[in-house]
Amino acid sequence: MNLVDAQAFAHHWVEAWNAHDLELIMSHFSDDVTFSSPLAAKLVPGSEGLIYGKTALQEYWREGLRRIPDLRFTIDAVYVGVEAMVINYRNQGDRLVCEVLFFEDDLVTKGLGTYLDDGSSSGGVAIPQ
Repeated sequence: MNLVDAQAFAHHWVEAWNAHDLELIMSHFSDDVTFSSPLAAKLVPGSEGLIYGKTALQEYWREGLRRIPDLRFTIDAVYVGVEAMVINYRNQGDRLVCEVLFFEDDLVTKGLGTYLDDGSSSGGVAIPQ
């Protein structure tokens, strides 16, 4: 992956999230994607923060969008690796977050949601009911 491709991906990724367009968000992910996040541990009981498969990931994010209707991301930086990239962004609460995304054939096969920890059990993310 090169920086131009990573920045283009990040641009499409943030536009899809900010539009709350779940179908467009999911178009970036493989059917057998795995995703982990401390937020998933809160929103998906029994998951321990690990989500397996595109369908389960879509349901997790559908619930997140329902609970956080003002969700909005602003990208601070994009980092490039050999088979992965990192999107460093701020969420609607101005909290720093990094999404670590691993690719195969232009689709995300593994994602890691990481939060700047403020000592709370949800990584600094308020989770409305």
